[in-house]
Amino acid sequence: MKIKVFISHILTLVLISGVLQVFAAGDKSEGLVFYYDYSEINSGKVADKSGNGYDGEIEGNIKIVEDPNRGKVAKFESGSYLKLEPEKVKKDGNIPTNAFSVLAWANVEDNGAHHAIFNARSADNTWLTHPEIRVGEATYRWLLRAAAGNKIFDMKAGSPKPGKWVHYAGTYDRNRKPGAILFIDGKPVGEAAGDLPVSADWDQGARVGFNIDNKRPFTGMMDEVSVWERGFSQEEVQEIIEKGLDGFLAVNPAEKLATTWATVKSNR
Repeated sequence: MKIKVFISHILTLVLISGVLQVFAAGDKSEGLVFYYDYSEINSGKVADKSGNGYDGEIEGNIKIVEDPNRGKVAKFESGSYLKLEPEKVKKDGNIPTNAFSVLAWANVEDNGAHHAIFNARSADNTWLTHPEIRVGEATYRWLLRAAAGNKIFDMKAGSPKPGKWVHYAGTYDRNRKPGAILFIDGKPVGEAAGDLPVSADWDQGARVGFNIDNKRPFTGMMDEVSVWERGFSQEEVQEIIEKGLDGFLAVNPAEKLATTWATVKSNR
């Protein structure tokens, strides 16, 4: 009996040590608002893989197709989008303010259009964010606004590659310098200063793939789109490109805790 108790104590110490190490390394899912991997459609919705339950309701025609390079992805017809529930995001306190990042794989059509990846609009008609692929202007755009429509930054940089997969990562953290960085395929193409909080007013709605005023439709294929309340370094963006978001998020402290505790219990 004494031996079993002793072993139990040792395993408990191992549990505590292991969990502390994981938390010290940081939870890579921290700040994740929503994440759509476009693996399937259920009841007209695309499941939110963040665990927050912000499933995207399909409006228009979005299909899951098999891409030879990326596997299952979403194909957006012009005017189609995913509709979020801003009331729920706001109630949960998950609208990004002190930091804001939009990441996505995109393969847009060469139609001269402005392809909106994600959009949110406030009650006073302020456009809060514009992560876009502007084929006609031959540039990418990354913009955020504070309350009352005050512009934090408006970045236009890089050169789009319509008809090819590109990784877009617009990141912002008001507590770092530079505040905003735009990464395309893991490389910084633009930087901007900024230290204002982003407006938390999504009262007129939030969408993936189409602006609230039904303009700037994303037309083409999209994969692994996510919104975060945190900034990203170039190393982190490159890791996401190499491993995919699932691979990047693989080590989760909460899951590690549950798994380790189950191991301890089974050996008691």
